[in-house]
Amino acid sequence: MSTTENATGVLNDLIEINNDRVAGFEKAIADIKDENIDLKELFQGYAEQSRKNGQELAAIIGNTDEVVTGTSASGSLHRAWIDVKSIFGGSDRAGILSEAERGEDAIKKAYQDALNSQDLPADAIATVQNQAQEINSAHDQIKALRDTAKQ
Repeated sequence: MSTTENATGVLNDLIEINNDRVAGFEKAIADIKDENIDLKELFQGYAEQSRKNGQELAAIIGNTDEVVTGTSASGSLHRAWIDVKSIFGGSDRAGILSEAERGEDAIKKAYQDALNSQDLPADAIATVQNQAQEINSAHDQIKALRDTAKQ
């Protein structure tokens, strides 16, 4: 496999997990009851963040024929967000936030794996690092809200 193919694969993995994250947050938004309306707004912002991330990553790939457009069906890298989508319904605040954090753990790991791989092209590293920082910040905010909800 060529370096370009490896880079495209790594970037597509990140696009897929961002797509999974959008789908997970949208599922949560649809299932969250009114007493947790603040979470809907937060999750909408994170879904938008992942849409933007996917667009930026797709622009790096450039050739639209090589860019994935859907969510993952079976990739283990993305399974946590897929699983999270089915769990949100009917949970209490701490449960919702715990499942969101679990999904955030998965995307955080995906970004770390991408940055640790030697396959990212030089022009992608800064973008992926910036997105990873935003993902880490989102994770930390969800974790803090979860910790507060458990009290």
